[in-house]
Amino acid sequence: MKHMNESFPEDFILMGFTKYPWLDLPLFFVLLISYMFTLLGNTAIILVSQLDSQLQSPMYFFLTNLSFLDFCFSTTTIPQMLFNLGGPNKNITYVGCMVQAYVFHWLGCTECVLLGTMALDRYVAVCKPLTYSVIMNHKLCLLLSSTAWLIGLANSLLQSTLTVQLPLCGNQELDHFFCELPGLIKMACVDTTVNELTLAVVATFLIMGPLSMILVSYGYITQAVFRIPSANGRLKAFNTCSSHFLVVSLFYGPGIYIYMQPSADHPQDLIKALTLFYCVITPMANPFIYTLRNKDVKSALRRLLRRAILSKRI
Repeated sequence: MKHMNESFPEDFILMGFTKYPWLDLPLFFVLLISYMFTLLGNTAIILVSQLDSQLQSPMYFFLTNLSFLDFCFSTTTIPQMLFNLGGPNKNITYVGCMVQAYVFHWLGCTECVLLGTMALDRYVAVCKPLTYSVIMNHKLCLLLSSTAWLIGLANSLLQSTLTVQLPLCGNQELDHFFCELPGLIKMACVDTTVNELTLAVVATFLIMGPLSMILVSYGYITQAVFRIPSANGRLKAFNTCSSHFLVVSLFYGPGIYIYMQPSADHPQDLIKALTLFYCVITPMANPFIYTLRNKDVKSALRRLLRRAILSKRI
């Protein structure tokens, strides 16, 4: 029992940017504002996609999935970060840390696959518009969405379980803002080559597989867009697809750097900054990217607000 207590402490100390204590207060307010915008933006996308009859296409089904995913993704980490940044207590319980690691990895892997699925949807919409509704029927959309969530869950169960079993020999200091697998692996007091290799190999498949599908899809989409006769048609297709491609770039860029290189090669402060970017900034930016570049979503939001104002007056 004593050995178990030494190997698996009751809680962890999340170091964050403790070398720069002056960052705590400004970072707290940045995270708080970002989190509020994330909740507001993603909730708005979910509501308008569900309530507006004109947004019942497969594209908005997947966008709803992405918004719900980003809502959960940020909620998994930001409240704990706000708690730690807002006071002297930098701890998180062992159980809380493990739950956070499992859920964060699940949601991150799911988003990788879901973004690839959304590229497939855009390819069918642009390159095969006449059969789009037949090919991307509701049953197929549910299947693709469920597959993304299940792949993410399966990978999280594998990677997180392998990581949880590593002995820590009493180590409590986690050099990060929250419990993420690469940071937990670094805490182990045994050889972690197998864990690091497994994480890198699976991450390569989960990142490069969907990313390859995205790039191939957009290669075909680009060709199809230039064949559209009307300038308005080309602009609409470009705006819709460029929004998704921008979201892909924001999410995959940091992920490739963090997960697909040997962990010893990473400056830890840079990893923390990049992790904050894709788990805080990206979920906040996604709904605004889709809203600002999509006339249908903006129109639907105006209709929803109009109905809400009129119902209050009545």
